[in-house]
Amino acid sequence: MAITKAVKTILSHYESDNPGTKTNLARILMAGKLRGTGKLVILPVDQGFEHGPARSFAPNPPAYDPFYHYQLAIDAGLSAYAAPLGMLEMGASTFAGQIPTILKLNSSNSLAVDKDQALTGSVNDALRLGCSAVGFTIYPGSEFAFQLIEEIREIAEEAKAAGLAVVIWSYPRGPNLDKKAETALDICAYAAHMAALLGAHIIKVKPPTDVISLEAAKKSYEGFDASTMAKRVAHVVQSCFAGKRIVVFSGGESKGLEGLYDEVRGLRDGGANGSIIGRNTFQRPREEALVMLQKIIDIYLNKA
Repeated sequence: MAITKAVKTILSHYESDNPGTKTNLARILMAGKLRGTGKLVILPVDQGFEHGPARSFAPNPPAYDPFYHYQLAIDAGLSAYAAPLGMLEMGASTFAGQIPTILKLNSSNSLAVDKDQALTGSVNDALRLGCSAVGFTIYPGSEFAFQLIEEIREIAEEAKAAGLAVVIWSYPRGPNLDKKAETALDICAYAAHMAALLGAHIIKVKPPTDVISLEAAKKSYEGFDASTMAKRVAHVVQSCFAGKRIVVFSGGESKGLEGLYDEVRGLRDGGANGSIIGRNTFQRPREEALVMLQKIIDIYLNKA
């Protein structure tokens, strides 16, 4: 495949990485309808672990089948499909080579009370399944944050040595963070920066609100215009090595289409590399989801 100038520029920012890792990053950046633009739309389906099967898939029963998600991501022309071990194993042979995959290596669940995640996959699993990357969640602010950080440091070293890219979900939560703080501008930027410092190639965070949560940070944000999603996203992207890391934003809970499209426009205008949208995709009927994803792709292509 011919690598575009936009993708070459992105790859040039990862100076320490070996050809294998850069090839796998390029596989993701050159896949689907956004190939070569430097923009991404990724389908993540780890919600069965996080929320349970009925809460995740009952709104659209065909989504109980792992094949459904592979095929949806392929037919929609997405950049990659991310899921835990069992989901990827179910269709690894049938869909081999049809879309880049990301193995989510740790998971939480709604039955637990600790703000922690268990290891549920390995780098060897990702290599066996032909994945382009591994994914890992950290919880900045959690009582287990340091343990998670140490785990991803070791996993990232192993993954990069094997030529895989590393995706970090960085979700602030913990006893000192209320719901507003979890998506506050200063906290989101901090969480994204931590992921960059940990060596992530792709950083996933939630869209930031205009709240400034940390008392110690409020002086630094005096006079900062956080009035639009685009301005807030631009700050989060800036916090990831002045935009030299790939930053994608989650879709969160299912929401109305127009609200989702407006949010994506704000992400685009703020310089985000893209969206990683799960429940807003697979909880809709297939044809409706395909239309929605095409509209999101068109937004990132500046066509909508």
